[in-house]
Amino acid sequence: MEHKNGTVTTDFILMGFQLRAELQMGLFFVFLIVYLITMVGNLGMIVLIQCDLHLQTPMYFFLSHLSLLDICYSSVIVPQLLESLGTDKMVISYECCATQFFFFTFCASTECFLLAVMAYDRYVAVCNPLLYATTMTPQTRLGLVSGAYAGAMVNSVIRTGCTFSISFCKSNHLDFFFCDLPPLLKLACSETRPRERVIYLLAFLVITTSISVILISYLFIIQAILKIHSAGSKAKTFSTCASHMTAVALFFGTLIFIYLKGNMGKSLMEDKIVSVFYTVVIPMLNPMIYSLRNKEVKEALKKVLNRMRVSQVE
Repeated sequence: MEHKNGTVTTDFILMGFQLRAELQMGLFFVFLIVYLITMVGNLGMIVLIQCDLHLQTPMYFFLSHLSLLDICYSSVIVPQLLESLGTDKMVISYECCATQFFFFTFCASTECFLLAVMAYDRYVAVCNPLLYATTMTPQTRLGLVSGAYAGAMVNSVIRTGCTFSISFCKSNHLDFFFCDLPPLLKLACSETRPRERVIYLLAFLVITTSISVILISYLFIIQAILKIHSAGSKAKTFSTCASHMTAVALFFGTLIFIYLKGNMGKSLMEDKIVSVFYTVVIPMLNPMIYSLRNKEVKEALKKVLNRMRVSQVE
């Protein structure tokens, strides 16, 4: 990365939020608490699924992978965000920036594909309940999850390669809190349009493919629900999909807003706030969404808590 004066830049300076010191410190503690809740909630969900036999089903198998992704997703961004808030601005090497960019893309892409897989799982469970056990075998589950990770890996390698083959020479001051595509493109001094087309085409394919699978799955699910005569059975069937629908709306809603609108908008702070929501807040909300609206998870949690109380009494 050469500047116009011929010097070589080997790092970026993350400018973060550029707020007053007291506000930065307040945000530091807010994000620290959110990160701790994210870790405890998602790790707790994984442990709960592994320990309770009633949760050894395909749906919870996929959910445990979603929790693992949320842990990785949050850990790629938040520790560095906390450091930048504590120091006002932070230096990150070119290699570390590329590594963060790769893993951020990998986690986001895998979550897109995994939410689509979970929608397909709900389709099979609701529309073909008698074939559910034979369709969603352990081999099928593993194949679907492996496909999600493999697709995300391909997208991440190409996206990272395209982005970091660009010459960054306008400045090394990255006006963001992590290494994301739009702020990096602002520092480019070489022609970026061919690479941008590839990058945004990949993003479009990942998001539209995932959303298409989700929409088609829920179209069949709604048709199946409408055929049920009992109001109680309708509500019960719909409730099994409600948590997933909420997670999909939150994740894809913010992702589409920030990534399919092209380069950064006029308000950089607006982009930072939206990015905070889907990189920091959503990983914290997912275990809450799936536990608060799910009787099986609540029952499993009660059993674990009761065992702990019994062991403490003994």
